[in-house]
Amino acid sequence: MRKVLWEQHFPHALPPWNERSATRAGPIRENRVVTDYLRDLFSLDGRVAVVTGGSSGIGRAIARALAGAGARVVLVARGADALAETAGRLRAAGSEAAWVTADLGDRASLEDGARQAAAQFGEPDILVNCAGINLRPPMSALTVAEWDQTIAVNLTAPFLLGQRFGPPMAERGWGRIINVASQQAVRAFGNSGGYGASKGGLASLTRSQSEAWAPRGVRVNAISPGFVITPLTREAASDPARSAALAARTMIGRNGEAGDFEGIAVFLASRASDYVTGQLIFVDGGFSAT
Repeated sequence: MRKVLWEQHFPHALPPWNERSATRAGPIRENRVVTDYLRDLFSLDGRVAVVTGGSSGIGRAIARALAGAGARVVLVARGADALAETAGRLRAAGSEAAWVTADLGDRASLEDGARQAAAQFGEPDILVNCAGINLRPPMSALTVAEWDQTIAVNLTAPFLLGQRFGPPMAERGWGRIINVASQQAVRAFGNSGGYGASKGGLASLTRSQSEAWAPRGVRVNAISPGFVITPLTREAASDPARSAALAARTMIGRNGEAGDFEGIAVFLASRASDYVTGQLIFVDGGFSAT
């Protein structure tokens, strides 16, 4: 059965079957073929990726993963020191990386940042919208200014960057947009109402962007993390009891780490996800299923 199914779909992928040993003839050749197959499936060689929020947390892990898969990566965030340090680490590992400072809550700064990002290695093939803010007053105390700031960074910036980079991707016939959403796109958490609304909007924006550009080769998906200890969640993570309770709600038994998002990022950015679009994908250790 293994022989029939594999060789029916991949007749040229592997060397001849050795019936006596039920293994592929020659482990060296097998390893090479498998490596070549996986490289073709997941490689980002020749691709350019722009990662907002790429200097810390989940964004930094995603940038590292895309660079490791072969992409030239442009990091976009506010802090020059963290950007320079992250880009330096990527270059030290043998990747091509650049960085641009921009305040994504300010439209003029965002537009200038997008222009600078495209000037580094050319128009991006991959856009990752990971930058975000989470202001945490109780809903009744949430001010209009705090609401506006949250929506500007978490929802309007991904919209504007999508408007800037999505149509050129569609014109070229290939592209990937990965939006980093949240559990709060589908459920409420205390003292986080503005953030939840922005992430719910981002999940909906993902579907709209996919509907607009998927027919022309642009796949748009969103990732929904569970509770992950990052600078954005520092306040919640500082409470050991709360952190332990959140971990207990997962099926795996621990809270998330930034590195947990490397695999899904490469998958969604590569040709491996050619038939995946418009989805909100939960990467949360089973948190959303409990």
